[in-house]
Amino acid sequence: MYYYSSNKIASSVSLQEAVVKGLAPDKGLYMPETIQQLPFDFYKSIANFSLTEIAKTVAKAFFGEDIPKKQLDEIVTDTLSFDIPLKKLEEDIYVLELFHGPTFAFKDVGARFMARMLSHFVKAKAQKDVKVLVATSGDTGSAVANGFLGVDGIQVFVLYPSGKVSDIQESQFTTLGQNIVALEIEGTFDDCQALVKSAFMDQDLNNQLNLTSANSINVARFLPQSFYYFYAFAQLAQLGRSGEVVFSVPSGNLGNLTAGLFAKRMGLPIKRFIAANNRNDVFTEYLRTGSYAPRASVQTIANAMDVGAPSNFDRILDLYVHSHKSISNDISAYRYNDDEIKHTIKAVNQKTGYLLDPHGACGYMALKEGLNPGEAGIFLATAHPAKFKETVEDCIGSVVQIPEGLKAFMQHEKKSFLLPNDYNQFKKTLINLT
Repeated sequence: MYYYSSNKIASSVSLQEAVVKGLAPDKGLYMPETIQQLPFDFYKSIANFSLTEIAKTVAKAFFGEDIPKKQLDEIVTDTLSFDIPLKKLEEDIYVLELFHGPTFAFKDVGARFMARMLSHFVKAKAQKDVKVLVATSGDTGSAVANGFLGVDGIQVFVLYPSGKVSDIQESQFTTLGQNIVALEIEGTFDDCQALVKSAFMDQDLNNQLNLTSANSINVARFLPQSFYYFYAFAQLAQLGRSGEVVFSVPSGNLGNLTAGLFAKRMGLPIKRFIAANNRNDVFTEYLRTGSYAPRASVQTIANAMDVGAPSNFDRILDLYVHSHKSISNDISAYRYNDDEIKHTIKAVNQKTGYLLDPHGACGYMALKEGLNPGEAGIFLATAHPAKFKETVEDCIGSVVQIPEGLKAFMQHEKKSFLLPNDYNQFKKTLINLT
């Protein structure tokens, strides 16, 4: 299958080139030329399939023309070494727990899949010294760093906004060493993302370094995130609740939501989506007004959603042929401030005993506000609440237990390079560290 740029200027490329390059030369995001519909029998029997079986079927539809089945199945199996359970929280409301991977965040699926796919292509081309650039507002950096840790021939640079990620999140990519380098930027996530995009557009730098991206701008990062939408539907089908399914998605860079939209295009019977925003509500405003006005992000306690110019908005526009009406028919949106998030974490814990993280709290609130009678609603719990320990403890007034896997990250020394928000300094540092 070939992949075209959302800006429609650059030439179409193979999957290998789309994954290795990350961003198209015209600054567009790569999109598959076709989105394969899965057969009716698959959906009829989906309740009988395991997560890995479902993921292999979906992965084949996306990547089966370009990667031999044996290798693709191995990538899927290696990626999904953990479960993604669906739990009933209240009547008609279910939570899909996406934080059972090695870094306790939903991005483990896409990051691990991309690491293994990129490694496959690097070996196939006998490439060495591939440089992965990734901007993070929190969980992306830890997932990508751990997904690529120790992968031969690949060096990862994680750019993150200084003082704007939680201590546990920071420890997950600043203490690893080996082929992982943390660059602490004096600015916002949007500044980090702008530096990464500028690097891809810098021909001089690209002549010196073999660069690729591991943000959700990369097709190998965001497409595998569709796996768990199918699996959530399968679990609802087992409960006899798969009639009118609504997903509420905590939304920042919109990669997770976009993966769900692709699942719907593949025939998954999702009725509609709800995008849950924090104060960084650019997408909410677009849905309500038809006007897209990116702006500087503001810091919130749901920091992974602190995005003022979401990259995957371009993919959503392209998927719906720039029709605001069509997008609004499939997606609604709500926004919440820090006080509302804190109140919800406390209230849900007192009422049900369930502990939300700040991002999952946004998804829960949006689902409660937007769910109609007769619908079955699923909101995504995107990270373990212990990753936001101080915030969550302040909400519930008691200690949050840290899983042993998270504790391990915090026992090592932090090492990062503090840089100003200056492209020339960033470029010089990249060259010096390679």
